[in-house]
Amino acid sequence: MLRAAEQECRNHNHYYVGAEHMLYALLEEHDGSVDARLAAVGVEPSRIHAEIKRSLGTGDGRTWEGILVTPRVRKIVEIAERLAGDHEIEPLDLFEAIRTEGGGLAAEILRRAWNS
Repeated sequence: MLRAAEQECRNHNHYYVGAEHMLYALLEEHDGSVDARLAAVGVEPSRIHAEIKRSLGTGDGRTWEGILVTPRVRKIVEIAERLAGDHEIEPLDLFEAIRTEGGGLAAEILRRAWNS
């Protein structure tokens, strides 16, 4: 999933992988678990997808040697590891970790959707 988030980062000409890139990639994931979780609380996945896409914007177009992973993403991965327990981290673990961590653009978009 981090590779998919990194690709979203590159697609938007950003030099960092943030939680918003991860959430965008999770919504592109085809296992359906994140979409099902959103649908269970009455949130349309396409709405979240569109809001993230609109919020991300594009970087300045410079080519970067490497992609930085933000401290928030590292924390989200740690939370997802705890949620997964002895199992491999699944997309839904990362999604719930974004919600649990609660900071940044991705969590704010989810909070607004959940409360509307």
